[in-house]
Amino acid sequence: MAKRNFVYIATSLDGFITDKNGRIDWLQSTPNPAHSDMGYNEFNKQIDAMVMGRNTFETICGFDIDWPYTIPVFVLSNSLSEIPVEYDKKAFLVNGSLPEILNQIHEKGYNHLYIDGGTTIQSFLKEGLIDDLIITTIPILLGDGIPLFSKLNQSMALDLVSSKVYINQVVQSHYRKK
Repeated sequence: MAKRNFVYIATSLDGFITDKNGRIDWLQSTPNPAHSDMGYNEFNKQIDAMVMGRNTFETICGFDIDWPYTIPVFVLSNSLSEIPVEYDKKAFLVNGSLPEILNQIHEKGYNHLYIDGGTTIQSFLKEGLIDDLIITTIPILLGDGIPLFSKLNQSMALDLVSSKVYINQVVQSHYRKK
């Protein structure tokens, strides 16, 4: 099975994934009365595991919701010594270089990975380890916050696979690495 690393993320029109206070409530700024998932469930059908950074993991754990994932979640961290007991068998701690981490995950039989979290995505992009970028652009200018993109070691050429408009406001573009 071909191995692929996917990013599926929303950004503001000016490219931020959080506001200046690290909040994401602006994601709900565009009315969505029909509760469109904007392709998320269809995307998830092709994913067999998720890789996220510690900050993203801790943010999700802080939400007042049940654990939202049915697939294994691998948490990148050099500072955590263990996953909290309530997430046992749901989330797994991994560390090392990104190629080493990917090898560990692939050896477990997971080949289509959802890469999530700002720093994690930036690190994977820097090493050329993202195959598909699915970016949903919310029509809001935040002016400051955590950007999706940072400096790269070299440019990365992409092909546009598709572009869709949801709820007459939100544009989702799917790019694939050449």
